[in-house]
Amino acid sequence: MSEMDMRQPAPVMVQRIHHLLRETIGAEDPYRNAKDYQNRTALAFLPELSSRIEAAADPLTAALRVATAGNAIDMGANGGAAEFDIRETAIQALAEPLVGEADGFRTAVSEADRILYLTDNAGEVALDCLLIRQLLPTRVTAAVRGRPVINDATMADARAVGLDRIVEVIDNGSDAPGTLLEDCSPEFRRRFAEADLIIAKGQGNYETLSEEPGNIFYLFKVKCPMVAARTGVPIGTNVLAHSKDGITAGNVAS
Repeated sequence: MSEMDMRQPAPVMVQRIHHLLRETIGAEDPYRNAKDYQNRTALAFLPELSSRIEAAADPLTAALRVATAGNAIDMGANGGAAEFDIRETAIQALAEPLVGEADGFRTAVSEADRILYLTDNAGEVALDCLLIRQLLPTRVTAAVRGRPVINDATMADARAVGLDRIVEVIDNGSDAPGTLLEDCSPEFRRRFAEADLIIAKGQGNYETLSEEPGNIFYLFKVKCPMVAARTGVPIGTNVLAHSKDGITAGNVAS
């Protein structure tokens, strides 16, 4: 493997490392068993979480909180993600601060005709279903990774949790744990360019798309010191950041 450029975003380096990993061990999807477990576990709690969201005073914000909680299911940042308590984490998120632009997000959703929802991890993609149901799914297209990398969601995971029965699901043609547009398929790039609103889940999507133009809302949990420094909020914070406004620590969804 050629020398890495350490100035590149972390997802670029992880992509290259996982190319080598797959070649070395001869497995197309080394995390498949863990992803299957994460999907099954998250699915088991969907009815309860859905009921809690519908009973909330503000179901859209509640769904945002639960979807962000799912972003903790990340084996790139958290090697124990296969074991942690998805239900407890999601319920706790309903009472935790969500830092960012909840009101701006609500307005953007109401004005959008074409929403592109960029998923992140297996397991998490089941919780994404709860948020997507709040967005009027006929306007939404969901995108998954084109090939396996870490525990990121692929088409197999979207089908396992029933996301494909809610919205159209496409893959982005890439195996980067983020969205490197130059590495994505022409069809995905067309959908990206045509979307009125893009919802990008996960820190990897934030790292790879934060310099791209467009109406993009990033929904993720801050997981590393570099992103914490860049966003100005502590590690562990759940954030909803708009591409034009960034993250304002004082702006907390009620």
